[in-house]
Amino acid sequence: MSETLISSDVDFAAEGKHSGYLRVPHSVDNSAYGWLPVPITVIRNGEGPTLVLSAGIHGDEYEGQVAVAELATELLPEHIRGRLILLPMVNLPAAKHGRRISPVDSGNLNRLYPGNPVGSPSEMIAHYHEEVILPLADYAVDLHSGGSSLLYPATLLRGPGHTLQEEAGLQILTEAFDLPYAWVFTGGGGHNSTARTAMGAANRKGVINVMAELGGGNAVTPGVLSFTRRGLRRILNVLGMLPHYVPDASRGTRLLNAVGVIYSYYEGLFEPLKGIGDLVSEGEIVAQLHHPDTPGRAPEQVQSTFGGVVLAMRAMAQTNRGDALYQIAQDVGRDA
Repeated sequence: MSETLISSDVDFAAEGKHSGYLRVPHSVDNSAYGWLPVPITVIRNGEGPTLVLSAGIHGDEYEGQVAVAELATELLPEHIRGRLILLPMVNLPAAKHGRRISPVDSGNLNRLYPGNPVGSPSEMIAHYHEEVILPLADYAVDLHSGGSSLLYPATLLRGPGHTLQEEAGLQILTEAFDLPYAWVFTGGGGHNSTARTAMGAANRKGVINVMAELGGGNAVTPGVLSFTRRGLRRILNVLGMLPHYVPDASRGTRLLNAVGVIYSYYEGLFEPLKGIGDLVSEGEIVAQLHHPDTPGRAPEQVQSTFGGVVLAMRAMAQTNRGDALYQIAQDVGRDA
């Protein structure tokens, strides 16, 4: 491991509950020897697995930030078995400003792994997450949403299991999270992953991990937040880390493979004609793009280039050429 410039207020090996900050060096005009305070809580009680829960890798994605911060506040050492590492705002600068990318270096953290120990602040955070925190973990869950521009239902994302043990672990996490949808990748992952994401980092470190897309539209959606709170506690319970929690009955998860994204080829105001969960046929009109700035100009009609179900959709009306309007998926096992 390359030597990190980030220091930690907490001792990852210590028993008990410890909260503080990862100190990311950041020297600027008004703070020559300053640092960015990435919040972290570590709760450890005896033997058991280590689970890393991360959120706020994109700063405008909120359900995960709320749910992880709540666990950091509510859980005490006597409640758990093993070690829980909680990172509610991994990309602290972006989260503080409600932005997808960091305002201090324009870093999109979930495109920067494995990072750089002596790089920009975002690169240093990515490196520390991959090289210091994830090697401690047996399991990891990384929480995202559609951010400012997209809307997702409560959806788990998982890759293929490359060993029987990994597949069993992924199934355990999927069933325990018990979200309405799961987006199942058909390839990638494993120790040789080249993905520059937190999921890719966890795969490279041999950590059994899943991700989730939870709402979006630059807001907290109460129903999606409820799924998130419930699912994280169910995961802790099934791993033996929250033994006194009594989970309710499983509600079931619809397994999907993503088949493609419908993009805008025009500027205009997006009028969706389909919503999340709606069925779409190839060639069907799914949206209109309106042009109130041009008198008499008719709206463009957007056709779907795929058949399936709407998994995600644009949250914003104002749309430019190249913006994603819909993500379409199909049930696992269905022929494309």
